[in-house]
Amino acid sequence: MRESHDVIVIGTGIAGISAAISAREEGLDVLVISKADRAEETNTNYAQGGIIAWREGDSAELLAKDIFKAGCEYNGREAVELLSNEGPAMVFDLLVNKAKVPFSRAADGSLDYTEEAAHSARRILHYEDHTGDAIQAAILAYARSLGIEIRTSLTAVDLITNNHHSTDCQELYKEREVLGVYALDNASGQVHTLLAHAVVLASGGLGNIYQYTTNPPEATGDGIAMASRAGADIINAEFVQFHPTALFHSDIRRFLVSESLRGEGARLVRRDGTPFMDDYHPQKDLAPRDVVARAIFEEMAKEGSKYMYLNLAGYYKGEKPIKERFNRIYSTCMDVGLDISKDNIPVTPAAHYFCGGVKVDKDGHSSIQRLYAVGEVSCTGLHGANRLASTSLLEGLVWGVRAGKDIARNFAPVSAARMDAIPEWKNPKTPEVFEPTLIYQDWNLIKLTMWNHAGIVRTRKGLHRAEADLNYHAHRITRFYQEAALSRDIVELRNGVISAQLVVRAAMHNERSIGCHFRRDV
Repeated sequence: MRESHDVIVIGTGIAGISAAISAREEGLDVLVISKADRAEETNTNYAQGGIIAWREGDSAELLAKDIFKAGCEYNGREAVELLSNEGPAMVFDLLVNKAKVPFSRAADGSLDYTEEAAHSARRILHYEDHTGDAIQAAILAYARSLGIEIRTSLTAVDLITNNHHSTDCQELYKEREVLGVYALDNASGQVHTLLAHAVVLASGGLGNIYQYTTNPPEATGDGIAMASRAGADIINAEFVQFHPTALFHSDIRRFLVSESLRGEGARLVRRDGTPFMDDYHPQKDLAPRDVVARAIFEEMAKEGSKYMYLNLAGYYKGEKPIKERFNRIYSTCMDVGLDISKDNIPVTPAAHYFCGGVKVDKDGHSSIQRLYAVGEVSCTGLHGANRLASTSLLEGLVWGVRAGKDIARNFAPVSAARMDAIPEWKNPKTPEVFEPTLIYQDWNLIKLTMWNHAGIVRTRKGLHRAEADLNYHAHRITRFYQEAALSRDIVELRNGVISAQLVVRAAMHNERSIGCHFRRDV
């Protein structure tokens, strides 16, 4: 199957859909694809805390100061200033006024703002404790009302570039451009040639290269790996943020216990009930995420435990009942017999957010012509060495909107002759079907290697070990990919090992211990 669109967006979270909406509002034909079976299956959908928004009394300067402080002053100044000045008001323009996101209200009907770690003001809008799914549902509905086509169960395999894929040898001598994407139909196994005059990567992060993560299974580093193979610049890959508080329970995996609990007073405590964050940072339980994650990691090591506790019941300062304010967390924990209004919550750090990614400018444009990247797959410079809570949804919104508008403003169609020179996908002559257990085994090796040697605490020796192990795995996986009948699982495995290598190489190169790249030996 072969088709052409003005814009193809890979990913259905807030960043991708915002880009699609802003391009569509300018009159462009937009196709959005997702490898998941449901368009709602995104990192955005699982976001609990909220999104930074404009509030009277707050200021762009104060927000920027908080972002810089959390990011260890490693942030890109232009990106911080752009988001601080444009972002908070944009929440009202698109999410409140157009998409009609039903953010929580106080008793008097006004919007209810909450606070999270390392913020100096209550500036975060939320929908109870599951803001992401409210935003996700609203923006998808608004996108569909504009006539944007959204297709699921389509796995992006590779970006199509003129230099690498065109049958016209003259393209070798031209500047590199992305002209579309090869996409696998998960059900039929057929690879579609989807051509476009601009491609937006909005495929999310890479949390699943680690043994413990809050990310959904879809977060396997696809966009980062595809962009790297295409020759795009990848920066800050060493900065993988670990969320301090993922629920530790054998029956529930990947469940995040939102930072907003600590914003409403919850304290991290030892087994004997004594709070311990006082020993690590002046802001105590509201310290930046990298500090809190390492503190929990250290306390776990001291006690020989796989988890610590979060006590909400004894310290809650919110106005609404816990069951109402943290409805999703309450009900999820109750399913396994934990009553967060009475019981301590067992928590452990888990890979949560990728602060690095495809290097982009203020409009989301990458180092390759016609290729944009927005959201977690990108690196705008906003987060620096460590992300401030609740900036991720806002970053996706801001750069998504700006990318869509930039594509429309500078729209330059590719000639039909150049598009015709792009060939169909070629399968192996005799593709092999591999057992799922082989893929599962390779994934386990990647996850353990990254958790043990390129996780919360890193050393030179550990990173060298990770590099050697990953190089061995990557060689085998590449051969595996070249010989196999294509499937979503195999595509993800290939992307996962490449993403892991990018993280390790960047961590080895950066010998400065800073933010969420913590080197014990420097």
